[in-house]
Amino acid sequence: MADKQISLPAKLINGGIAGLIGVTCVFPIDLAKTRLQNQQNGCRLYTSMSDCLIKTIRSEGYFGMYRGAAVNLTLVTPEKAIKLAANDFFRHHLSKDGKLTLLKEMLAGCGAGTCQVIVTTPMEMLKIQLQDAGRIAAQRKLMPEMVAAGTVETKSPTAMQLTRELFREKGIAGLYKGLGATLLRDVPFSIIYFPLFANLNNLGKRGVDGPAPFYVSFISGCLAGSTAAVAVNPVDVIKTRLQSLNRGSTEDTYSGVTDCIRKILRNEGPSAFLKGAYCRALVIAPLFGIAQVIYFLGVAEYLLSFLDPGNVLM
Repeated sequence: MADKQISLPAKLINGGIAGLIGVTCVFPIDLAKTRLQNQQNGCRLYTSMSDCLIKTIRSEGYFGMYRGAAVNLTLVTPEKAIKLAANDFFRHHLSKDGKLTLLKEMLAGCGAGTCQVIVTTPMEMLKIQLQDAGRIAAQRKLMPEMVAAGTVETKSPTAMQLTRELFREKGIAGLYKGLGATLLRDVPFSIIYFPLFANLNNLGKRGVDGPAPFYVSFISGCLAGSTAAVAVNPVDVIKTRLQSLNRGSTEDTYSGVTDCIRKILRNEGPSAFLKGAYCRALVIAPLFGIAQVIYFLGVAEYLLSFLDPGNVLM
């Protein structure tokens, strides 16, 4: 309804809870996606998602699959909260002037995607370094010819060490390396995801104004999330490459988005832009399915009602 009020604190809390649950469930697949996307021709350690996860467990143990999880779990709360709450905020205000058209839904998604990169870019920057550290270490052991002569094997850095190093060398801009590529990924993703989810979810509503059952929200979130994820995967490959600081001696380095596209096309072909697409779809589908169930169940509204029922607007 156009005049329906929203509780921004409740929306932020719902988004945060959803992000924590979702990321915990799918993080190993996200790690495999990052490592597969960073592989270049001639330096392939992993043939598939399952091969990557098996080799990761063998070389780094079970918890090796959760490298970078602390950063993601810490920052996914504000990231998901901003994305979901911002979309609701924009949809609410855009619907005040009349029917919420597809164009307005896309504008709301655009606003949500733009807002979230404030948190997304530093989170992705740190997460990618931690996730890819195991691939570089394995490359040193299994493919020593790909490592520069005289390179000394060092212990994988922690998130705090990476943050301090980036601040010291490049200031706050160091944490926002790849900002342009992150915008190019997250804005189109949100433009596709939110309208698609809303329309799929509406198909399962009970009556005109009734809410959709939780399983409809879950399935809608999975379908919309996987569709949007695959659609923007080429930009996600570019973003991952640009944000990776450590590489093998024979792997390309990139000066920007255009340079990255040109070198990938020249050296790896167009199919390289689909690297990790399967993993990304498997990550995003349950992540947003879980997020939408938590969101639409109104977990935060329920919790806040114990503090002051009169302040929670449903």
